Amino acid sequence: MKTLYKIRRGRIICGVCNGIAEYFNVDVNVVRIGTVILACCSGVGIVAYVVAAIILPEA
Repeated sequence: MKTLYKIRRGRIICGVCNGIAEYFNVDVNVVRIGTVILACCSGVGIVAYVVAAIILPEA
């Protein structure tokens, strides 16, 4: 069973995008670009990132 974690290795802010990228087996840059697009369009990306940074455990 896979578990979603924040990953410290290669992180820029909190490691949330790194953890999501590893969980879904995609490139971390794709997740980061998606987060920035969501943040710029509706602000949902910022809220989701902050919530994930608080809730997700460290790997």
